Amino acid sequence: MDLSYTPEEEEFRARLREWLAKVLPTLPAKPSPDDWPARRAYDLGWQRTLHDAGYAEVHWDASPTTRLIFLEETERAGAPYVGANFVGLLHAGPTIAAEGTAGQRARWLPPILRGEEVWCQGFSEPDAGSDLAALRTRAWRDGDDYVVSGSKIWTSHAEVADWCELLVRTDPDAPRHRGITWLAMPMDADGITVRPLRTLAGSAEFAEVFLDEVRVPAGNRVGAENDGWRVTMVTLSFERGTAFVGEVVACRRVLGELARAARENGRWDDPVLRRRFGRLEAEFRALWRLTQWNVSAAETGGGVPGTGASVFKLRYSHARQELYDAAADVLGPDRLDLDRPWVIDRLSSLSYTIAAGTSQIQRTIVAERILGLPRGR
Repeated sequence: MDLSYTPEEEEFRARLREWLAKVLPTLPAKPSPDDWPARRAYDLGWQRTLHDAGYAEVHWDASPTTRLIFLEETERAGAPYVGANFVGLLHAGPTIAAEGTAGQRARWLPPILRGEEVWCQGFSEPDAGSDLAALRTRAWRDGDDYVVSGSKIWTSHAEVADWCELLVRTDPDAPRHRGITWLAMPMDADGITVRPLRTLAGSAEFAEVFLDEVRVPAGNRVGAENDGWRVTMVTLSFERGTAFVGEVVACRRVLGELARAARENGRWDDPVLRRRFGRLEAEFRALWRLTQWNVSAAETGGGVPGTGASVFKLRYSHARQELYDAAADVLGPDRLDLDRPWVIDRLSSLSYTIAAGTSQIQRTIVAERILGLPRGR
């Protein structure tokens, strides 16, 4: 497999670098992490800037390799993160692009790309987190609508979202994976209650969402009724594949910062720490090569990441935790000072072996779908 870049791709990289160098110094200051309405406005503003410059379409109308270059260069340049646009740009949008009708793509994709609408993800439930197929939120057909009742938890950006990518059970008598449907739910519909959740790191980007006979037009169904599990696998392949590309670049940058800090405070003299840094450098280099391999495989697979995304997600989650454990060693007695660099990120890293599919789930996928091992009994 050829992992090198073509002259056209390198030209795109150079053009993007030049544009970022001009635009980033002109951006306004980032709002407070706790002010989600302001963060929504800031994130949408950045997305509009990308759209006006012709870079918004890179998420869906460009090759996976071009998308990889875009994510790599924006992270290296310190450009704003997708933030509130995370679900729309990296989950729901690619899923609609791959599975939606022409009308659905025309309705939902342009507002995401133009920075006009925010999406949240309504997948997990109190009794169906890692075991997503155990979800109980019920939807039944009533004329031209589905009527939805139930609850969701860990719903990303629900408090500022316009739409929710929602998984519901439309056939309670079918086998677990065959009675699920993927809906696009307007967040201003009657019967929706949002209750923000505060994380260990102090942020509130997640929420509980309670649904009391919410009416969702049947035309908002993506894919066929009861075929939502297959559509969901498309969503999760994006979530576990290209969605973390920028974070790998960020982790390599943090590793360099930690090495400089260790030299300054004397902890670099510890040979165990130096070996740890060397292993982490090799780890993130390998993860970057795996990312390139996954993207190259997606090029020949219609643009949708394959099961290799689970290999990446599994190893990246643990590598990120190991990176910030190393940061704690560098900080020493200041490792719990929330005002010091890397401390909040260390707390956030604890969730990575749970979020976007637990490590146990990823191991099962790798065992069954890649290695061909028999299912456990």
